Amino acid sequence: MDPLPIGSAGALAAGSFLAWAVRGRSSAVFGPSLWRGNPARPAVALTFDDGPSESTPQLLEILARHKVPATFFQCGANVERLPAVAREVAAAGHTIGNHSHTHALFCFRSPRFIEQDLRRAQQAIQSHTGVTPVWFRAPFGVRWFGMRRAQRRLSLTGVMWTAIGYDWKRPAGAVVDRLAGRVSNGAILCLHDGRELRARPDIGVTLDAVRRLVPMLLDRGYVFDTISHLICPTI
Repeated sequence: MDPLPIGSAGALAAGSFLAWAVRGRSSAVFGPSLWRGNPARPAVALTFDDGPSESTPQLLEILARHKVPATFFQCGANVERLPAVAREVAAAGHTIGNHSHTHALFCFRSPRFIEQDLRRAQQAIQSHTGVTPVWFRAPFGVRWFGMRRAQRRLSLTGVMWTAIGYDWKRPAGAVVDRLAGRVSNGAILCLHDGRELRARPDIGVTLDAVRRLVPMLLDRGYVFDTISHLICPTI
């Protein structure tokens, strides 16, 4: 087989790099980002995206039962739709992060659109909960040009994940098996308490997975932290 022409090989390499820059969990090409905490410390962070939803209070009850803190990356539009639930998350002592306002896919969007969407979410969260987010997770984990500037202007640090549960398309048992098999010191685990701008009819999967996963990891000797404490245990 003939080797690829130099131009084609270069295009493939550039495409592979861009794909990693956009979706790679360790990529910080489009802005400061992290995907795990200290690998020497037996601590993990539970994170939940896309909420708040009508089922978030049930999730809070499970976490409270086990005295487990978590980080909720909330969509500004959902905060405006369910401000009391967003306040309940904050009142329970959990960390609230920015997950954009509209949960748009940011690839091919303009830098202006990205900054405006993040800023709207920041303002909604501040207005309804009194919390000023310092952490940001991009919708679908997709980063893009202009995000670095937006994060800098809003004082946000990006957060990806060490392992994601795919709880919107898998049964609870598969979600638990996936996360339990990938957990390690400093792991950031991604689940969902809402999907885009509506309550998820399959939230029972997430609730069931959390009910099973949390005691399992506690029995293994892990402690649970918010993202802030996972990254900086002294605060």
